[in-house]
Amino acid sequence: MADIGSVIDGKYEILKMIGKGGMSKVYLAMDKRLNKQWAVKEIDKSARDKTNNEVVIQSAIAEANLIKRLDHPALPRIVDIIDNGDVIYVIMDYIEGEPLSKVIDEYGAQPQDVVIDWAMQLCDVLDYLHTCDPPIIYRDMKPANVMLRPDGSLKLIDFGIAREFKEQNLDDTVSLGTKGYAAPEQFGGKGQTDPRTDVYCLGVTMYHLVTGHNPSEPPYELYPIRKWNSNLSGGLEKIILKCTQLNPDDRYQSCAELLYALNHYEEIDDAYRAKQKSQLRKFSVVTGLAFLCLFVGIFGQGMKVRTDNSDYEFNMQSAGTATNDLSKVDYYLNAIDIKPEDTRAYIELIKTLRSDTSFTTEEEAKLMKKVNPNLAALREQDNFAELAFELGKNYWYYYDYGKSETTDNQITRMTNSIRWFEDVEEYWTNDIKNVDLQMATIYREIGEFNKDINLHIEEASDKGKYQEYWKPLKALVIKISDNPDENEIVKLELYRMAMNSIETYARKFKADGVEEADIRSVFETITEGTKQVSVTTDKTEAMKEDIMNRILTTEKAIDNAFES
Repeated sequence: MADIGSVIDGKYEILKMIGKGGMSKVYLAMDKRLNKQWAVKEIDKSARDKTNNEVVIQSAIAEANLIKRLDHPALPRIVDIIDNGDVIYVIMDYIEGEPLSKVIDEYGAQPQDVVIDWAMQLCDVLDYLHTCDPPIIYRDMKPANVMLRPDGSLKLIDFGIAREFKEQNLDDTVSLGTKGYAAPEQFGGKGQTDPRTDVYCLGVTMYHLVTGHNPSEPPYELYPIRKWNSNLSGGLEKIILKCTQLNPDDRYQSCAELLYALNHYEEIDDAYRAKQKSQLRKFSVVTGLAFLCLFVGIFGQGMKVRTDNSDYEFNMQSAGTATNDLSKVDYYLNAIDIKPEDTRAYIELIKTLRSDTSFTTEEEAKLMKKVNPNLAALREQDNFAELAFELGKNYWYYYDYGKSETTDNQITRMTNSIRWFEDVEEYWTNDIKNVDLQMATIYREIGEFNKDINLHIEEASDKGKYQEYWKPLKALVIKISDNPDENEIVKLELYRMAMNSIETYARKFKADGVEEADIRSVFETITEGTKQVSVTTDKTEAMKEDIMNRILTTEKAIDNAFES
């Protein structure tokens, strides 16, 4: 067992244990060179049952090597495998968030639209695995193996029983999988596992998520989902029933086919079809009543809209005049519940949550519980890019997940902000004057560099990346420095990041062709800009002091890099 505080391979400092299984433990570790957190899976090779232990070890190594060659945003990365004799350490992405099994345990059945969005994400990653050469069959889809990240995206974990598909190899399928979720062919003697096996497991997973009923517990039977909730879609019910057919030939034959069905689930709903037929039969009657109904409907809808607008504005105005942040937050949350598609309340809520210069995990959970279910509708709003920009900045500057007195969480903050800056780029229009598209692009490029550079370094593929990084870094320093209205924490956080980058990568910048005069010019801008920042809190005072204390060290790094 690794000791807390110990350092593995001279790089990875063990911070705490975050999970354990039979002969393995998982730790959170900090890469001392790159200032990045990793998950470290420790596999003990010295077990009593040497035969079974050898199987576990070989399985773990096979899992690591399998994942190491994959490249998909919903899959974790393996960056290192270290054999220390009695112990094997597998270094992989540390995935923030919580498993969907915990989400169900805490909140019960999930909204239908959310489950369909999750299922579509999982279809995408499974289809990626199935179209690898050779195809990879995951075989253990269940809520416990799907991590929900803070940004609403999913990560598929635990490849312990995944395998490469081999044509006509019936001997590969033994009793592997989780009872209740596993397809019949996973229990040996009932056929070979193939992509349709993962379709079955995903169908059961959807069943659990949308009904809240665990198939591994009594009554051990998959009923039609509307037995549990009559408000659920008949189209989704049909999809899940088809996924979970005992005979693989009766299921969807690929995840691409399943994804198409999920995109059109409303069209296969019995109620939807019946309604369409009924409308055709009753068209002539309905036409005669339409004007009366239209009048009543418009009047009633108008009254409802007027009431909703009044209630919404009441909560927005009450938030604006509230004397403390807790009251403001409550009013904005009420406003969101009334008009969940209106971005104004979200934006003001975000600004309130960060007013104390900290965006806590509790605040994030409260915010994203409102954002995630309404994200599709929000993206249709004209000013969604403004909301995405505020979300991106919230994570970039204020997110406190993984931060401690001795450890900065800069990479964590950047990583969580990237998807929101991507949304700004995708949904920005010329009508949105108060969002700088160039700034969003710069943030995204800097974030992606810092997220991926450690892997490029490990694979010795980082040449040329530093020139690409320098351009947006320099541009951001200049834009922030030239803005007299930018707040102190934004300026100091940027200056600290840029100072650290110059100190760490001065030689790399030179090797990639960045001129010494260019680096010194940005360094001077940072130094002078830091001196001019007027700090008003203990937090920003400490940040400014930290930057000033590193001036000589950074200048020395530049001198050393450009020595003749």
